[in-house]
Amino acid sequence: MAITVWVKVVGFSDAERHSLNTIFRVSRTDGPNYVLWKPEDAASPNVAVIDVDSYEAGLDLVSPGFNPHLKMIAVGDSAPLGAWRALQRPVDWAALVQMLDELFASSQDVDIDIFAESPPPQAPTPPGIRCALFVGIPLVGAYYLRTRLALAGLLVVDEVKSLEDCADRLATRRYDLAVVYVDPVTQDPWRYAKYFQDLPEPLPNVIGVMPSPDWKSVRLSESMGCSALLEVPFNPQQVLAAFQKV
Repeated sequence: MAITVWVKVVGFSDAERHSLNTIFRVSRTDGPNYVLWKPEDAASPNVAVIDVDSYEAGLDLVSPGFNPHLKMIAVGDSAPLGAWRALQRPVDWAALVQMLDELFASSQDVDIDIFAESPPPQAPTPPGIRCALFVGIPLVGAYYLRTRLALAGLLVVDEVKSLEDCADRLATRRYDLAVVYVDPVTQDPWRYAKYFQDLPEPLPNVIGVMPSPDWKSVRLSESMGCSALLEVPFNPQQVLAAFQKV
């Protein structure tokens, strides 16, 4: 089953946009389905193709909503330092598709089900697919967060209930995000957050989840290296804001 890859496109002339749209409309049975992403779409983009010579690119790269973790293919004379790949003009559209396939084509062999139980730890992760690890998250909350993460572009989620299982997962897969439960009725509510804080190679993002956090909890989560502390029951806007930064 072909996966859908949302491509954020910034800048480009009318003729170049036409070429891009033509590429995206081509029906393929042997690769991902590339779709032009729009800001009003519910999903988040999986990759960006940016005309770095354009005025629009200058605005996008410095905007508060710019996601530095999103893989970028830069087209133009001066590729930003964070660009994953770069192309000069005139654009080699076949090369552009090859770059996209390099990120996403291998994910054709991965059966992604956002509502499945934990995927096998030995399953290979394609280079363009981002992964999250849930630690101690209650079942009902995990289903909701899986759905929101899928919309944010994190398609693979593993779940564990203990720190021992957490170590096993980290040994077999690279994660872009950990979501940890903070249970105030336990003897050590922050044990999961502490675990990730003490890793030799910290994860890029750790988000805490707890019922009714007060300002002291928020401050403590920051000291633990958490980028956000989500309240249970979940506030959709709070969850969206936290995941958009991942």
